[in-house]
Amino acid sequence: MRVFLFTVLQILLLTCSAYAGRVIEGMVKAVYDGDTILLATREESRLKVRLYGIDAPETKKPDKPGQPYGDVSKRTLMYKIMGRRVTAEIIDVDQYKRAVGVIRYAGRDINREMAEEGMAWAYRQYLQGAYESQYIGAENRARSRRTGLWRESNPQPPWEFRRKKR
Repeated sequence: MRVFLFTVLQILLLTCSAYAGRVIEGMVKAVYDGDTILLATREESRLKVRLYGIDAPETKKPDKPGQPYGDVSKRTLMYKIMGRRVTAEIIDVDQYKRAVGVIRYAGRDINREMAEEGMAWAYRQYLQGAYESQYIGAENRARSRRTGLWRESNPQPPWEFRRKKR
């Protein structure tokens, strides 16, 4: 029965945005980069979650170069939540079939913290609602303090980096 429920949950989550607004609790089992994690849920399923509203510098892959601060951003996110029980407020499902959500740990908005510490850009292209002003404000505070990637004189946003590498 558990396997059936898990299968139904995965199909619904990955094929429609009807899960928008649902909160899922899980243990962080992997941090892929500064804006993507793997959760192990109570139902013993694994769910890849892209952090909503931010875009972190790209990390080096075996076949692709990374960006400055890509590894620092990943390590920062690992330090914050690796191995910890978090909640993910699912906002959407992206083109790669990943859940897109706001990660919270101990009442803190981890997505916003990543922007405020200069570990990610506010991803304006996809931001809306209350999170828009929060995340853009967080990025602006990091810029003004020259924190994290804002130590660089003109850091390249990840979306531009990805476009040039295609």
